[in-house]
Amino acid sequence: MNLKQIEMSGFKSFAKKSVLDFKTPITAIVGPNGSGKSNVAEGFSFVLGEQSIKSLRGKRGEDLIYNGSTSGTRANRALVRVIFDNKKRLLEIDFDEVVIERVVHRDGTNIYSINGSQVRLRDIVELLAGANIGPTGHHIISQGEADRILNVNPRERKTIIEDALGLKIYQIKRKDSERKLEKTEENIKQVESLRKEIKPHLKFLQKQADKIEKTLEMRKDLIQMYREYFKREDTYLKDKKDYIEHESREPKQKLQKIEGEIEKLQKEVDREQGTSEESKDLKNLEKEINEVRQKKGKFILELGRHEGELGSLKKILGNSGDKKSVSIPLSKVQDLMKSVEEKIDSLKEESDVSKFKMVLSQIKDVFKNFISGSFGNDTDYDSQIEEIEKKVKETNGSIEGLISKENELKRKFDDLQKGIEENKDTSIKAERELFNIKIEKNEILMKLSELKSFKEKIDLEEGEYKRELTQAAVLAGRDAINFNDVNINNHENREEQDDRRRQIEKIKIRLEDAGGASGEEITKEYKEVKERDEFLKREVEDLEKSAKSLKKLIGELEEKLENEFVSGLSKINEQFQDFFSLMFGGGAASLSIVKEKRVKEEGEDEEDETSNGIDISVNLPKKKIKGLMMLSGGERALTSIALLFAMSQVNPPPFIVLDETDAALDEANSKKYGDMIKNLSKHSQLILVTHNRETMARAGVLYGVTMGSDGISKLLSVDLEEAVEVVK
Repeated sequence: MNLKQIEMSGFKSFAKKSVLDFKTPITAIVGPNGSGKSNVAEGFSFVLGEQSIKSLRGKRGEDLIYNGSTSGTRANRALVRVIFDNKKRLLEIDFDEVVIERVVHRDGTNIYSINGSQVRLRDIVELLAGANIGPTGHHIISQGEADRILNVNPRERKTIIEDALGLKIYQIKRKDSERKLEKTEENIKQVESLRKEIKPHLKFLQKQADKIEKTLEMRKDLIQMYREYFKREDTYLKDKKDYIEHESREPKQKLQKIEGEIEKLQKEVDREQGTSEESKDLKNLEKEINEVRQKKGKFILELGRHEGELGSLKKILGNSGDKKSVSIPLSKVQDLMKSVEEKIDSLKEESDVSKFKMVLSQIKDVFKNFISGSFGNDTDYDSQIEEIEKKVKETNGSIEGLISKENELKRKFDDLQKGIEENKDTSIKAERELFNIKIEKNEILMKLSELKSFKEKIDLEEGEYKRELTQAAVLAGRDAINFNDVNINNHENREEQDDRRRQIEKIKIRLEDAGGASGEEITKEYKEVKERDEFLKREVEDLEKSAKSLKKLIGELEEKLENEFVSGLSKINEQFQDFFSLMFGGGAASLSIVKEKRVKEEGEDEEDETSNGIDISVNLPKKKIKGLMMLSGGERALTSIALLFAMSQVNPPPFIVLDETDAALDEANSKKYGDMIKNLSKHSQLILVTHNRETMARAGVLYGVTMGSDGISKLLSVDLEEAVEVVK
């Protein structure tokens, strides 16, 4: 991999697009002081991810953006782009050419991209770390920072050397692993805390589940009995509804036909009788008679409905589980209904009041005998029986009154009709036919009323059936009301069904006593909580395995770092000695590992009070010194250069940027410096910001930087001789 190009636009003094191509091993950037040469070096640090604005000689982000001048408009953003040749895949990305770009806006927003795709700063740092490149370090030495490695403390110096040895990628992996380990251990604590929270509840649910297990057989029996019971009840109700529908069909059709005949005869009667007052009176009497008969029919219907209400009441009382409830055989209820219906039917053609009174008295006796025979002397039902008898008595009184009124109206009707017959013989036949047809109509209406009464009774039973369905679904679940596949004997009487209902009630009571009504919910919750606990247990196990793997990885990385560092430090020492001897004409220099006390950070163990660092020892020829602080400025520059070059030789970076690191060198040392960079260029591309002619002489390409009155830096291509004249 080699550096191909850097492009700057709006970055500091480079207001306009400026491009530097790096086609030779050594490229020198020259120009007068203040022209913007150092901005090129800072451009490299910027695009590679430098976050310290101070290191880029600014106070805030917008200081990196060209701010304009009297003749130039300020830029809205700063852009720096570098292009690498990656055919050798030194950068771990599958592109032959890699373009890294950074843009900063005046609001402080930074945008990073790789080959046009926006990425995070972290992505760029990790990509470059694999190639031993970063925004700072030994391969980018800014102006005035040549001796920085001498000024920092031993611990920071160790970090610089680790970066030079290409250990940064291992450090990143170790930090990531440590961060993951910390998060994993935190997750383990959280999961274990959750298990502790649900443990008491799980224990409680387990006891309840064990108890519920004992009621499963009872529940199965209940469901089976429910299914057969509901199947029979459903079949019974459907049969009765079909019966009512069938019995109602012919009367309704006949009634419709009679209505047409009545309308036809009525028109004939009206035509013969005209509008005489007698005809009007006759019609009014007829209307009153019909109204009285309709009312009488309603009261007779109400009398029949009392029997249905009594039957429904006995069913509800039977389902209640009351110990005082008495089961009434269906046959007795049917006999009662048949007896009452026969006596009511005997009144249909009867108009004699005394006959009505006699029949009603008989109906009353039938009810008394039924109540006495079914309930005995049980005082719990006296009030109910008295209430029903009261209603029967009131209904009988109403019927007697209506019969009396009907007879009176009929007498008047007959008298009036005789008068009309005497005067209008021609209408007699039509009127008689009309009267007979209306009687037939009333009989049909009476039949339909009876069917309606029976339907109301069936509707009451259906309502009770639906209530039982709802109750069963809540108590035993949907399986209890799923009875479509149940096969039954349709010839079973209602007494057996009542017995089945009582058995169901007994099982319900046993289940409720055992707490089985909510068993399904508790079992479901127990299963869910148990699965949750097992999941959390597996989660802890997985997290512990992950933590173990991370600890192992961290240990391996630390061992790798330690071994690589010790080995690399030994190689750096060899090169450092060679470069130092070359620069000073002898002497000795070396790096050594030292223990350094450091301030303990919050959360760290008390035992970790020291850390490794790197100390530098130098011995100048013909001069005794004790420590780096006794070196002169020139000596410090030569020592730092020797160390930096040694680090670069051991693990050469793809390129090195040196900003006036040769400024403090005299002519003799400048020549030595030039020889060293020539040798260094065999391994790394060199970008040198310099005023030194010896350094320029080693460069293959010279870029001259100038600045006009508009404060904008411009690039010029000049030959060596011209470059020498520029810096004079």
